[in-house]
Amino acid sequence: MQAVISVNGVTKTYASGFQALKGIHLDIRRGEIFALLGPNGAGKTTLISIICGIVNASTGSVLADGHDIARDYRAARAKIGLVPQELSTDAFESVWDTVKFSRGLFGKPPNKAYLEKILKDLSLWDKRDAKIMALSGGMKRRVMIAKALSHEPKILFLDEPTAGVDVELRRDMWQMVRRLRENGVTIILTTHYIEEAEEMADRIGVISKGEILLVEDKDVLMKKLGKKQLTLHLQHPLAGVPDGLQEYQLELSQDGTQLTYTFDAQDDRIGIPELLKRLDEHGIHFRDLQTSESSLEEIFVSLVRGRA
Repeated sequence: MQAVISVNGVTKTYASGFQALKGIHLDIRRGEIFALLGPNGAGKTTLISIICGIVNASTGSVLADGHDIARDYRAARAKIGLVPQELSTDAFESVWDTVKFSRGLFGKPPNKAYLEKILKDLSLWDKRDAKIMALSGGMKRRVMIAKALSHEPKILFLDEPTAGVDVELRRDMWQMVRRLRENGVTIILTTHYIEEAEEMADRIGVISKGEILLVEDKDVLMKKLGKKQLTLHLQHPLAGVPDGLQEYQLELSQDGTQLTYTFDAQDDRIGIPELLKRLDEHGIHFRDLQTSESSLEEIFVSLVRGRA
């Protein structure tokens, strides 16, 4: 699939000597929702700031929809909408004037119908005449999104968009993001809420200490790096796991009533049917069973710890 953003060999070293990014190579596909995950200080915001033209890279290049962000800044920036982490807007302006002004900054002609639709989609229409300073934190976050969308960008960056907002607003924003993607907008999302990435993303990138650890389709990542567990609730307690079952590395609960079998999602060489057969041969019977698999959060934590 065609890349709408291409990051090639980008590094960033600050005057203090701190290297925030180390040779980043990343392609983001047109029309996808891409989640960039990483702990605090991993380099997420620095990378976004470079792509958006806010921070200069030390080395490397970035193309946004075919435009070099350094040599053709104006055209590249016009393709991008950014919702930053920090809420920063003119507190004394009205919602409508703020969004209208933001559109004008990009040289876009007035389009009242388009701006009205944005405000309605974000449940801001009733607040269009309200001063920004009178809004709640969640409403201010919606205004930041409206500003980012005002010039009809094809690429939208959401840097921790739901930090500090309530569950209802978070769900509303997820629905809005899906609608934008359906209309051809590419979404790049950074988030601390990993369930957000699990819910929304097509692909996931993990960054730690200024380096990209991996980029993978979400479903493939879950299958490739996830673990599955089979838990058996036994009819009668066991004193210990029989020697003939040691190859399964079964875990027995302290009270002897549960056996747990953990295996790779893609590499269950022994097989659950074979395990159940062997248990029956050893006179071990169960009254119930359940399966579970790793969450994206568990995969993320294991990746980052592995590179610590």
